[in-house]
Amino acid sequence: MGFFDWYLKCIKDHYADFEGRARRTEYWMFTLVNILVAIVVFIIFRIIHLPMVANLYSLAVLVPGLAVGARRLHDTDKSGWWLLIGLIPLIGAIVLIIFFATEGTRGSNQYGPDPKGELPPAI
Repeated sequence: MGFFDWYLKCIKDHYADFEGRARRTEYWMFTLVNILVAIVVFIIFRIIHLPMVANLYSLAVLVPGLAVGARRLHDTDKSGWWLLIGLIPLIGAIVLIIFFATEGTRGSNQYGPDPKGELPPAI
């Protein structure tokens, strides 16, 4: 799966899906492509004197960005409400980056099955 496919998966398949779990790859690829697209949209529409379009793009991807963030937190067995810690300047962003970079819970947790698949039983 290419990095742009992860972005499209979040936009098309999970636009406002706050249920379930998201792998680290899904979250970080969505974030990477989202930042790149936002920069390109900003530059193009700034050149043609329509900077409002960049704001509309940011508004359009707000919900899927929050949704993939909540699903990523679910993978680490934390509530999606932890996204609100990002409202605390600097410290909140650092804590969220640590949560997003942490490996997810192996096997099922209260938010659903492991997005990487179930592990085989230990012998």
